[in-house]
Amino acid sequence: MDQSLTKQAKKEKIWTRDFALICAANFFIFLGFQMTLPTIPLFVQQLGGTDKLIGVITGVFTFSALLVRPYAGHSLESKGRQFVYMLGLAIFVFSVGSYALIASILFLFIMRVVQGVGWAFSTTATGTIATDLIPEKRRGEGMGYFGLSGNIALAFGPSLGLTLAGYLSFMQLFLICSALGLVAFLLSTQIRYKQVEKSEEQTKTPRFDVFEKSAIKPSMLLFFITTTFGGIASFLPLYTVQKGIAGIETYFLIYALFLLISRTFAGRLYDSKGHIVVFLPGTLMIFTAMLLLLWLPNSLVLFTAAGLYGLGFGTIQPALQAWAVNEAPGNRKGMANATFFSFFDLGVGVGAITFGQIAFSFGYNYIYLASAFSILLAMILYLFLLWKDKQQQGSANMGN
Repeated sequence: MDQSLTKQAKKEKIWTRDFALICAANFFIFLGFQMTLPTIPLFVQQLGGTDKLIGVITGVFTFSALLVRPYAGHSLESKGRQFVYMLGLAIFVFSVGSYALIASILFLFIMRVVQGVGWAFSTTATGTIATDLIPEKRRGEGMGYFGLSGNIALAFGPSLGLTLAGYLSFMQLFLICSALGLVAFLLSTQIRYKQVEKSEEQTKTPRFDVFEKSAIKPSMLLFFITTTFGGIASFLPLYTVQKGIAGIETYFLIYALFLLISRTFAGRLYDSKGHIVVFLPGTLMIFTAMLLLLWLPNSLVLFTAAGLYGLGFGTIQPALQAWAVNEAPGNRKGMANATFFSFFDLGVGVGAITFGQIAFSFGYNYIYLASAFSILLAMILYLFLLWKDKQQQGSANMGN
């Protein structure tokens, strides 16, 4: 009896050696990535680029990732987790390191496409690896903890990148970012990966299958939320400079701090109550944050928006990812993660390119008006999906 309880406790344990390693590897790759987010727009400006080009350079990264993710999802099941993850990390290290040699926007554009490929492979794999390692009944909580590794990187990455950009050359900065990716690669060699067993169902997967149907609903919702990322990562530093408001480094620190706070309760709340108790409160906080950035009279409002945005997104994202993965068949977890992150990429890419046009034509503040509208659409879509599910359940009950 005692042995049975011990086995059960071990089975339900989240923090294993391999889970700690994947979290550590995720931290370093995200730290390198987050350091480039607010500094790439500054680099484009130094190379003579306009707001339109900043949006395009940001967006092309996510669109290249979007195109590759379906292949990455299938490869996770056919070639294994380790191959896909380490290939993605290697491409990331190479592409970001190449930024140190860039002297033209055309070359930067090309290498951003390459970086997007590496990012697609590595992030699709890492989410699936974490899913493999977390007990199913604690998946919302476990994905929340896993998300902390990226959130801690976010707490330091943008601020560290902006600070270093003030003291180092862009060449030195991008070499540091590449080295952080190399640390993630070395850590990835120590993980014991799940051996993928192909089922008969998997061998029948259509050749041009590009998404997992069960993950579409949470992924669609994610799309409207992540469009706001382009307005923050690409243009908020430039917006604050234009308005003469100090504290953009502090903004990213506060944002990440509240992301961390949300991870302590949001996952467990999803596991016990479902997405209905986290989605609307989370989107309402993000909606308010966008309106505050539209207004933005001073640093205090900037910091308040950071806290609301971090708390809102940190509450929603792990719940949506757990929703996407839990609904998928056992042999389709990789494709569910690929679908989820494809919509993430699509949202960021559409947002960045659209907001580049908005900034060029109307000004930076209109970016956040458009962002608020996008969040409003997410809330309306969610309520529609709830209504539709209730209608289907009612029809099913009448049929029985």
